[in-house]
Amino acid sequence: MSGTLAGLLIYVALITAVGLAIGRRVVGTSDFFVAGRALGPGLLAATLLAANIGAGSTVHAASLGYRDGIAAWWWVGSAGVGTLVLALWIGPRVWRTAKAHSLLTVGDYLEHRYGPAVRATSAALLWLGTLAILAAQLIAMAWILEVVAGAPRWLGAVAGGVVMTVYFVAGGLLSSAWVNLVQLGVLLAGFAIAAPLATAGAGGVEAVLADAGTRPGYLDFLGNGGSGWHYLVLLVPAFIVSPGILQKTFGARDERAVRLGLGTCALALMLFACLPVALGIVARVVSPGLENPEAALPVILTEGVPAWVGLLGLAAVLSAEISSADAILFMLATSLSRDLYKRFANPEATDRQVLRVARWAAAAGGAAGILLAVALPDLASALMIFYSLLGVSLFVPIVAGLYSRRPRSAEALAAAGAGIAGLIVAQAAGDRGPWEWMPPTAWGLAAAAVAFGVVFAMRPSSPAPPSPTTPT
Repeated sequence: MSGTLAGLLIYVALITAVGLAIGRRVVGTSDFFVAGRALGPGLLAATLLAANIGAGSTVHAASLGYRDGIAAWWWVGSAGVGTLVLALWIGPRVWRTAKAHSLLTVGDYLEHRYGPAVRATSAALLWLGTLAILAAQLIAMAWILEVVAGAPRWLGAVAGGVVMTVYFVAGGLLSSAWVNLVQLGVLLAGFAIAAPLATAGAGGVEAVLADAGTRPGYLDFLGNGGSGWHYLVLLVPAFIVSPGILQKTFGARDERAVRLGLGTCALALMLFACLPVALGIVARVVSPGLENPEAALPVILTEGVPAWVGLLGLAAVLSAEISSADAILFMLATSLSRDLYKRFANPEATDRQVLRVARWAAAAGGAAGILLAVALPDLASALMIFYSLLGVSLFVPIVAGLYSRRPRSAEALAAAGAGIAGLIVAQAAGDRGPWEWMPPTAWGLAAAAVAFGVVFAMRPSSPAPPSPTTPT
């Protein structure tokens, strides 16, 4: 066994032990789902940032930097923009609603606002999309173990899946918040140290820029290849209404913690966006002939820096994937246990029964994610499925529901259905004819907004209905 692999295994054992120890403090669903609504701005920012920096923000961002150059900044930078909008606009408002009505999940909010049909539909959609993003994290973990130890992809996916499932099942949001704090420190230190040392090893900034200058469009910030500002359309709506992010926001102790926690996370994401892209560009200098750009980050951390820096950097990447994966299990567990089981299958379930179902749901979600990680062809496919589905189905109903009580379930269901249909049609059409001037996600969002507005306009005018009773 190599020293690097041994170091990674020791680190994984450490964070698993921390998660299990914190999990012993979980006594009910409030602790598991919203950490007892006691997260201050620092802990909230840490758990959000650790959750948001995952496979897409590390392995995939570096692969885009390797392929497209500095325009790849927009992949993670757009996530930061979406989180900043959430901090200044949606986050405090939805937190007030959750606090006032004791809401624990986004499904609680959707039923409170639109009724049980919308809750059930959103829960089903979340399971489909969320499994794809969970698979993306496991694919990234598998890449690391394949590069470091030559392990087959299936083994890497299984190993990563078991680790994050064990500590999340133990303690839910309470465990993941504290484990994420450890992971975040390793993650930021690893990338901050690796980027300048990798650049120096490639000949310095001047040599890297000289190489980049020989590649057409490589230094074009607004767009090159498949990267550029158009990622705003895909990622900003998804990061505003992501159930994983919103439900962690529900765990804030007050509105100030929401604004500061989300705002800090947003700014950190926009700064962090530079690091994996820089490593991808340096990897193009060190290893210009990679068949698969998704190997760029593991390769530069094993070949382009000193061994101890490579170990720290790989631990940082592993931290990113595991912390994002536990945020995804959070969405799966809460969606099934509270939005489906408690609301529809067993309304009389006790708090202990709901907690048990949440843990079993997390375990089942982890197993399904492992299977999907083995089946999907690559990381990019999994990421696009999740972000596209999330944005086109939930953005319009969630935002509209915060500002008006008049729209009802028909509008929300129409928006979700039309958004998904518009996305599928635009995706199938590709860049042919009238579809070429907007990305498929933009067509889906436009279709959702139009459907919501048309159904609302066709409904006879009547006084705003009273808010539905919040389920308990």
